Amino acid sequence: MMDNQQMYLLIFLLYLSVMIIVSWLTSRWQRSNSDYLLAGRKVPLLLTLGTTVATMVGTGSSMGAVGFAYQHGWAGTLYGVGGAMGILLLAWLFAPVRAERFATMSEELASYVGNHQMVKKILAILIYAASVGWLGAHLIGGGMYLAWLTGLDETSAKLIIGIGLAVYVTLGGYSAVVWTDAIQAIILFSGFLLMSYFVVDVVGGWQSLTNVTVAKDAGLFSYQNIGMLPAISMALAVLVGVLATPSFRQRIYSAKSIASIRTSFFISGVLYLGFSLIPAVIGIGAYAVNANLDNPAFAFPYLALTAMPVLIGGLILLAGISATLSSASSDAIAGVSVLVSDIYLAWYKSNITPRNLLLTSKIAMLITVFLALFIAVLSNNIISYITKMISLVLAGLCVMGVLGRFWKSYTWQGSLATLLAGFIAALLVGANNSWLAFFGNPIIPALCSALLFGVLTSIVTKPRNAELSEEVKVTS
Repeated sequence: MMDNQQMYLLIFLLYLSVMIIVSWLTSRWQRSNSDYLLAGRKVPLLLTLGTTVATMVGTGSSMGAVGFAYQHGWAGTLYGVGGAMGILLLAWLFAPVRAERFATMSEELASYVGNHQMVKKILAILIYAASVGWLGAHLIGGGMYLAWLTGLDETSAKLIIGIGLAVYVTLGGYSAVVWTDAIQAIILFSGFLLMSYFVVDVVGGWQSLTNVTVAKDAGLFSYQNIGMLPAISMALAVLVGVLATPSFRQRIYSAKSIASIRTSFFISGVLYLGFSLIPAVIGIGAYAVNANLDNPAFAFPYLALTAMPVLIGGLILLAGISATLSSASSDAIAGVSVLVSDIYLAWYKSNITPRNLLLTSKIAMLITVFLALFIAVLSNNIISYITKMISLVLAGLCVMGVLGRFWKSYTWQGSLATLLAGFIAALLVGANNSWLAFFGNPIIPALCSALLFGVLTSIVTKPRNAELSEEVKVTS
């Protein structure tokens, strides 16, 4: 291992040690399972803002968006545009559910269809799978960063990232997540800003950057490189990812008030919209420096390793890994909340003391992180991994959340049709290369199918007494 790479590894290990110390300090205030999984539902505005920003600038926004920009120029900004629109919509549409004191997203969605037990069980499985899937994606990204910058093989790097995450999240729970996220948000913003500054300097200035082949004369968001419909699909996939990702709901359930949620989400959306340009700048700059990388996802760590001064490269390393770890920790907490509350306690009807429940949650955390780590070791394609999971699982969850919250005639049968139709449509489009090339990714067909079949099934299965009561209201 080269001297610089040894320094990078040392910087990361020191950083991880700080995260573990912060987690240990926050764990001293835990008194209940609610403290562990929701920080006592008292997370203030600034910490909600810090953890939201840190989670949004995750693996997809850093490694995924940079890699996409390396291939398609300014289309890399579509991640930020979609994410900003998603968090603003989430604040507008779903912040008020804080008043209902839900603990998990499956509990919230099931409440929209009368808490039907079959629906609740299916939702618990899907949402836990989605959380583990997101967590796996972040471990893949973090492992790639660490492998490139330290010379470790990818499997070893993923194991170090996963074990480190398991230690500090299991120790401190959600309180540790929000505090470490706040620290990571500062690091990642500083690192990404420094990286973009050095990239523009390395390629010879802003004018030279805009003249790079992959970005020149390609239209708004470089849509000519990928097509208008695929460009829309990309932004929409990220938007749906925010609306239907369990970790963002966890911010709502744990926040101090509805007002603090909306304020923090609004600020996050504005910051993220501004941030959206940075991954594109880095990706285009990486293409200008080396247009022959084997994997576009390596664009970010390649620049940090070859074009940055050693100390700046170390900070860039922390920024990249902070982006993955902050998002990973949030998805881990969301997954454990579902595993404990909606699967273990609901299915097995266990009578368990508060102390044992806290211990159960910590064991569930270890199981969740190591399950995601197992998945991460078997995969290395970030963009494909994330977009497939969003289309297959999250499209149906997104439509179900919107229909359930705003349409009173939505039935439990309609909710199952929503989930199944979205899944099948995504599967069919993903399996057909010509359809996939036309749409860019399966999100549009998945959303349309989920909406259509959810509405039609609800109309057909609507209880007769509900129809009669509506007729009485109209005539009266």
